[in-house]
Amino acid sequence: MSGRGVTALAERKKARLDELARASAEPGGVSMFRDIVRRLSRNPVAVTGAVIVGLFVLVAIFAPLIAPHDPNQRFDQLLDGLTADTIPGSQDGFVLGSDPLGRDFASRLVYGARQTLLVGVLATLIGLAFGVVIGAIAGAFGGWVDVVLMRLTDVMLALPGLLLAITLVALASRSSQWTVIFAVSIVSVPIFARLLRGAMLAQRESDHVLAARALGVKERAIVLRHMLPNSLTPVIAQATLTFAVAILEAAALSFLGLGDPDINRAEWGLMLGVDGQRYFEIRPELAYFPALAIIIVALGFTLLGEAMREAIDPKNRR
Repeated sequence: MSGRGVTALAERKKARLDELARASAEPGGVSMFRDIVRRLSRNPVAVTGAVIVGLFVLVAIFAPLIAPHDPNQRFDQLLDGLTADTIPGSQDGFVLGSDPLGRDFASRLVYGARQTLLVGVLATLIGLAFGVVIGAIAGAFGGWVDVVLMRLTDVMLALPGLLLAITLVALASRSSQWTVIFAVSIVSVPIFARLLRGAMLAQRESDHVLAARALGVKERAIVLRHMLPNSLTPVIAQATLTFAVAILEAAALSFLGLGDPDINRAEWGLMLGVDGQRYFEIRPELAYFPALAIIIVALGFTLLGEAMREAIDPKNRR
């Protein structure tokens, strides 16, 4: 090779090294978390889901400031036009009209976001907590412990989620908001358990875990400080998707008459199941608005969860 060719090759290598150095110096390449956030911010699907979820959370938190009236107060103006065959619609001071008991429907719809958020968050957190414990034990110990725990989760996964939730609620002596939360949370336990168990099994043979064992680090410290923290990322992404499923399943239970029997509690699934179903022919808006709210919020969490899962997956990184 001529001297000119050697010089050109050396210049190309130098340019490539400079390019790699600049890429490694970018803030997004420093930590996985910042890289995930950067990729999510550039994903229109993730941004759309985040906007929907953010608006939902803001409405739930500031419901007392947004709602024009007390959701449980009955108004004479609405009661005057309320008959067995008529439910007042939109009028001055009441944008969406009345519910079947003479209460402001718009205010109840706004407060329903708070109750729906509460059910979804508690159901997801309880399911996540139990799933993480089961998955961590199975992934850390392996052997017969892993076999027993995974066979139990297989039995739970063999049943459709909604059917299992209905069974658990039916076993309760009296349905309430907490029976719905408990039933929906139990349905998500095997999903979290199997996901975390698989991630921890992959971590068992990783270089940093093998190095820690070679240095004599105790197994408990390896599990809690190395394996478990590095296995939680996909579980957190799954929790976002599970939140959407929890909202839909809680609404389904209320629609089937297995939810909270308290008619004063404003919750979208309860509004759809009790008022919307019973008075659909008289005033279908009582079903349309809660159903639309549930669909939009579930879509927002689904879009955000799918985008997070793609951003976390190493195969999708460039």
